[in-house]
Amino acid sequence: MKSINKLIIAISVTTGALVTSCQKLDIAPPNIFTSDVIFNSQAGVTSFLASIYQDLPIEDFKYAPSTNDGASTNGYAGFQHGANDWTEFYNEAAATGEEVGPWAGMDIGTGFGYWPYADIRNVNIMIAELPNHVASLTQTGVNQLLGEAHFLRAYYYFGLAKRYGGVPIITTVQDPSAPLATLQVHRDKEQAVWDFIASELDLGYNMMPATSVAGRANKYVAAALKSRAMLYAACVAKYGSVNFVDGQAVTAGYAGIPASAATGYFQAAYDAAKLLDGVYTLYNGYPNDKVQNYVEVFLDAASPENIFIKQYSMANKTAHSWDDTMSPRYFTANALSRSYPTLDLVERWGNLPITNSDGTPTRYDNRAQLMQTLEPRLQATIYFPGATLRGLTFDMQRGIYPSFSGTAAAEVAKPANSRSYILAGSTATLYQGMQVIGNTGPWTGDDEYTRTGFYVRKYINFNEAQSAVNLNTSVQPWIDLRYAEVLLNRAEAAVELGNTSDALTDINLIRARAGAALYSSVTLDQVRNERCMELAFENQYYWDLKRWRTADVVLDKAHFQGLMPYYVYDENKYIFLAEPELFNREYTFPKQDYYEPLPGGEIANNPNLLPNNPGY
Repeated sequence: MKSINKLIIAISVTTGALVTSCQKLDIAPPNIFTSDVIFNSQAGVTSFLASIYQDLPIEDFKYAPSTNDGASTNGYAGFQHGANDWTEFYNEAAATGEEVGPWAGMDIGTGFGYWPYADIRNVNIMIAELPNHVASLTQTGVNQLLGEAHFLRAYYYFGLAKRYGGVPIITTVQDPSAPLATLQVHRDKEQAVWDFIASELDLGYNMMPATSVAGRANKYVAAALKSRAMLYAACVAKYGSVNFVDGQAVTAGYAGIPASAATGYFQAAYDAAKLLDGVYTLYNGYPNDKVQNYVEVFLDAASPENIFIKQYSMANKTAHSWDDTMSPRYFTANALSRSYPTLDLVERWGNLPITNSDGTPTRYDNRAQLMQTLEPRLQATIYFPGATLRGLTFDMQRGIYPSFSGTAAAEVAKPANSRSYILAGSTATLYQGMQVIGNTGPWTGDDEYTRTGFYVRKYINFNEAQSAVNLNTSVQPWIDLRYAEVLLNRAEAAVELGNTSDALTDINLIRARAGAALYSSVTLDQVRNERCMELAFENQYYWDLKRWRTADVVLDKAHFQGLMPYYVYDENKYIFLAEPELFNREYTFPKQDYYEPLPGGEIANNPNLLPNNPGY
């Protein structure tokens, strides 16, 4: 195919998906359109953009980072590449200790062969073709669309770079009829890829307008993504040689960035984040109710914090199942939850007041009392025992002690058969007429109930009627970029650059909104911890561990804990014991997993992609 004008673009009338074809036909079928039809109108360009946006590597509700859970069904496929209706609990949080779930350790470390060059080709077609349509789209319109295309291309390369490091940078539409040697391109160095991402996002920032419809990019979306991407590059440069595996790819510069580049990338991340000053603000719709305020951050479509969102629709078969798969069936019409927050995550906010100074368990009159002593943001992020949803109570109860004496640590250390509690095999089991286990667990052999004593609250639509909560019925948008993350990016870059004053200001803005005590000074560890709290369950922690190069330490034969509620019968009180989560799985992170292996099928098609990343 020698000319882009001869390109045929097929639009599926059932899904709206766009497919490029390099086959020249004498007569086009009625659902086939030439590039003139596509690019001569805003409507045509919008249709073309739809699939490009849909395939962006946005790690949303439906993102599953492996193919472990089967094939897509009912047309609900997307970037997750292999997910089915029960995808949501197969998330990154469940592999890193934010939650415990269906993963057995670091099952997702080698990824799923993400290789979006077909999508990049579509963006390259758009960039090459748009200047030919100034007459119909106007020069201003073409420039704005080109800026959008550069942003989209940067996002695809960001998805590649954080997985593989150096990959081929392709900016032209390759001719499939060209000699094979010209198509089998080599990898570019990792630093070159990050620099390319930065330059593409700069073009997006300079060419796009300041506002856009929901779900599409504008100049500030480009700046926000740049703050995220450059922070990743900076950490690879600064920490990339720590606890890492050597190999030919490292020697060649395909995996790794010179440490001397770190400061420049941190500065680029800081400068990009600063561009959003005065444009977006943290959500504060319920200033007198900090818990409800933080809940609504993820549900209020009018939030001034939202920078870039991904939308869903039942009509278009893009609805997700977050409400149905992150809660037990007790609250829904048809649920199966399998991924649960850990006590390790909860204690990022500090130690819970569950023991007295002498080590004995603190007694509570009811399950909700513990939760009510905690930071509002934590209460809004995780459902604790005693919380309510849709008029029902999270009544987690592991069992009943007829009586309890001694310290919490001594009791947990006892073999199970020497503890004096009564455990239940089902919610129907009674002791002295009282239910032993709660309707919401913890787990006693059924995946549906919590293994930790907690459930995820973030993004749960509490307004939805129980009868309406089912598979593929949730439509709350995924917030891919929000202002709190930009402030966190800025704070981390600032403290890495030695500007702790600016970092303190940024962190305290977030803590004030969270209902937390403000800091008088701030360290890098505090900035990182604030990030883990603020962005919990937003598919950021997995990548943070990778870029900080701490995953192999944090997940070194790691076992995570839960918080088990018990009723003490003779006192009519509740106690909470910190115990291993009920599967007691071990999590590990091989050092080679800081990079994923290049897909084997792509190497077979193009041996010039070698050497593969270290350890593969």
